[in-house]
Amino acid sequence: MTGTTTEATANTVAALLSRRADDDTPGIIVDDHTWSWREVVAESDRWAMALETLRPPTGPFHIGVLLGNVPEYLFALFGAARIGGVTVGINETRRGEELARDVRHTDCVAVLTDATHAPLLDGLDLGTTPVLDVGADDWRDRLATEPSLDRRLEVAEVLPDDIFILIFTSGSTSAPKAVKLSHGRAARVANGSRWFTTDDVLYCAMPLFHGNALNAIVFPALASGASIALRERFSASQFMPDVRRYGATFFSTVGRALAYILATPASPEDRDHQVKYGLAPESSPRDMRAFKERFGIMCVSGYGSSENVIIMVPQPGLPKDALGVPQEGLDAAVVDPETTVERATACFDDAGKLLNGADAIGEIVGRNVVDRFEGYYNNPEAEAERTRNGWYWSGDLGYRDEAGVFYFAGRMGEWLRVDSENFATAPVERIVGRFPGASGVAVFAVPDERTADDQIMAAVELEAGVEFDAEAFGRFLTEQPDLGTKWAPRYVRITTLPVGATNKVDKRPLRAQRWYTDDPVYWRTGPEPKYRRFTTDDLTALEVRFHEFGRADAIGRP
Repeated sequence: MTGTTTEATANTVAALLSRRADDDTPGIIVDDHTWSWREVVAESDRWAMALETLRPPTGPFHIGVLLGNVPEYLFALFGAARIGGVTVGINETRRGEELARDVRHTDCVAVLTDATHAPLLDGLDLGTTPVLDVGADDWRDRLATEPSLDRRLEVAEVLPDDIFILIFTSGSTSAPKAVKLSHGRAARVANGSRWFTTDDVLYCAMPLFHGNALNAIVFPALASGASIALRERFSASQFMPDVRRYGATFFSTVGRALAYILATPASPEDRDHQVKYGLAPESSPRDMRAFKERFGIMCVSGYGSSENVIIMVPQPGLPKDALGVPQEGLDAAVVDPETTVERATACFDDAGKLLNGADAIGEIVGRNVVDRFEGYYNNPEAEAERTRNGWYWSGDLGYRDEAGVFYFAGRMGEWLRVDSENFATAPVERIVGRFPGASGVAVFAVPDERTADDQIMAAVELEAGVEFDAEAFGRFLTEQPDLGTKWAPRYVRITTLPVGATNKVDKRPLRAQRWYTDDPVYWRTGPEPKYRRFTTDDLTALEVRFHEFGRADAIGRP
């Protein structure tokens, strides 16, 4: 029941907060202001009473939160947890109708925001959902009521199966889905994080509406009493200065964050920190090695998702490109998504080249963990797709070696088919990413002008001050022993890679723009990787060929 404080019964976020109610160690740190855990819980209770005024007589009690990484976000999150309200983490990078759709889809009774974010909602169709500025007088008046713990406990009993938060997926292939995360599951994640103590400081620069910040920072801090040091939004230039001034012992990042930090000027203070290690899912092996060399910080990658169902554990000595091995007790496999038959074990040559990608790559599934998936809010079709055949389908492509180590091969929908050969994008991205001066790579399919097969386009972001050398790039590709015979990109675009809120590369605009861009584009016209600049004359001639071969519908000018 809510309010109990023993270790054995801390099976909800509300109960975890109760355990911190008398804790005078630092809980939240922002700049020069520190709240003890006792103060965090007290302030969260004030917010709980204010939020209680929003509870509808019937229907979902969903509270949208559109804020940066500020203390008020955590007060709203924890306050809602104390009274059985469900926080909806609104993605602050969404705009216009997409943003309005997220609010309407999740049936928010209100959206809590601030002066910075409120303009994003101006003029949008939110239905009857009010927008409340947490810095305005109205909200401060709601907070003026002194909380009464006994009164609050009479309002709602929070149970492990109750939903704690809705977390939106990235929406890279469709509209974002709102993942349900229960109190019980959040508490299990928290109580399973046994490597932190009250002496630890967990630096949080990833957005709080994302599962990475919650699972890696907030939940472990709640369970251990470690401190949460907040940065309102990620800043590459301030990342390591923050780590030093807060005395951070741990941080988490996602996507290209390490690359952005590495692009900052080197400093004599680079190794002046107390970090034990960092979590960096979806970072490249090259960036993790460079981070260790420069800052002396070991980063681990691992594998997870917003749904947090299939978990891969990194281990020492694994190949640098590996995701890891399945969490103990997890029956994970790589299967053909059409037949459900398990794919062949991956085979490699002495150079590490994957020899049987067409037979080894498939969708990563969990065959005994469908009960871990708590579903999507108001989206039964997506739930059914995720749980067909009694398995959990990750939507990610991968392959597995004979030792049971898993490798990432891309997202579903990122299959490439060139000259009737099927392969996935991630292995190609890893190879192109070795090119000297490349700081990021995104590989995707573009139409072939003759057939229904694909051609490969690679968008490459270069390090500051590096000029692209087309001849050197061609030589580089011929020297890569693990480059498949069909894997050399036909088109290479030099650009700044678009990223989402968590620094994950967003390929959607790249696919849409293709060669219709002012960025420099290079291409090869024959089988050999010999590249030259793609000109407006080349584009005109290419469009003519699309028409000649009856493929005009595939041109797709954005």
